[in-house]
Amino acid sequence: MPKINDYVPIVGEDIIEELKIIGEKLKGKVVQHINSTSVGGGVAEILNRMIPLMNELGVDSRWDLIKGGEKFFQITKKFHNALHGMAVDITDEEFDVFLQVEDENIKTINFYGDIIFAHDPQTVALIKKKSDFGDSKKWIWRCHIDVSYPEPKVWNFIKQFVCQYNASVFSAPVFSQNLPIKQYLISPSIDPLSDKNKELPPEIINSVLDKHEIEKNKPVITQISRYDFLKDPVGVIEAFKLVRKHIDCQLILAGNTATDDPEHDKVLSKVKEKAANDPDIHILVIEPSNNDIEINALQRASDIIIQKSIREGFGLTVSEALWKKKPVIAGAVGGIPLQITHKYSGILTHTVEGTAYWIKQLLNSPEYARKLGENGHEHVKNNFLITRHLKDYILLFVYLYYNQDIIHL
Repeated sequence: MPKINDYVPIVGEDIIEELKIIGEKLKGKVVQHINSTSVGGGVAEILNRMIPLMNELGVDSRWDLIKGGEKFFQITKKFHNALHGMAVDITDEEFDVFLQVEDENIKTINFYGDIIFAHDPQTVALIKKKSDFGDSKKWIWRCHIDVSYPEPKVWNFIKQFVCQYNASVFSAPVFSQNLPIKQYLISPSIDPLSDKNKELPPEIINSVLDKHEIEKNKPVITQISRYDFLKDPVGVIEAFKLVRKHIDCQLILAGNTATDDPEHDKVLSKVKEKAANDPDIHILVIEPSNNDIEINALQRASDIIIQKSIREGFGLTVSEALWKKKPVIAGAVGGIPLQITHKYSGILTHTVEGTAYWIKQLLNSPEYARKLGENGHEHVKNNFLITRHLKDYILLFVYLYYNQDIIHL
């Protein structure tokens, strides 16, 4: 695991020294993160990287998980889809089951933190414990998904709990809702020194391609994401097939599993059915425990990277690809437009046909594709690295706990 000083060559010594100074302001205080899974998905990935660095900076940060069975996670998956604006039928009984599981978690979790940082809808009702502590603890609800146009019934259910927190955090301005509590806009980040993003020697990249029987002599188009209907992997296959009528190329769909996502198998089955055993379509399921080097290698071997989401939280796979100076074509949804300026640091699309058009354009214009990747790399360096994320969180904690408005977030 990298140390904080390892980031000096990337972001500069001044930024690292500033982090050490503001971290001192939280000495003696404990930040307790709570979410639903330790592996799979962006939240777990971010926490795995950030918590050791927070501790090195003197911010005592710890991490706990809620528990929930299959039925609970089926319900929270419905919440996830509904908050993204999908029409979802959720019964009163399912709301009751959700609350029963939350009550069990409230009984079993030791709320030891001075700051309780609850992540996403799975944890939102833990705030019911707040009254037991009075004002001695500060409670933050972190929303990693796009709730700009939520299904009203589910949002109103969630909102009754959100309003009891001291503050909420959203990833982009367009995600937020009218709330009676303070809202902070903090984008997520990537770690440039993680196995998923660090430089790799050619022999490792080639070994991963050989392992998955991916040809090296024709263009590679790749989408890295969980197998989720909102990531539209079926639409990616449709776009690829339109491109291949004109250009000989191959497609990689690679993703892992998340323990709190019960739809994974259903989506994967649909993807395989659409691919129909096409030898140029590589459908990979890479286990979370050892996938980072492989994902990194697949991205670095790609000519174009796709993120054809139809709904999205922030979409960190976009920043990961741009960091590697790859041209990215992505859906103009969620936090993706914060990462891509159309035709400057990547391409934003809305349809299968538009995605196919731009894949053809970039394969036929390699110099333009290279420039998009370079511009995207600089944008990520300036805005979406873990050092900026650390600073935003620490300043938020300082403000909430001490009511010291030392910076405008």
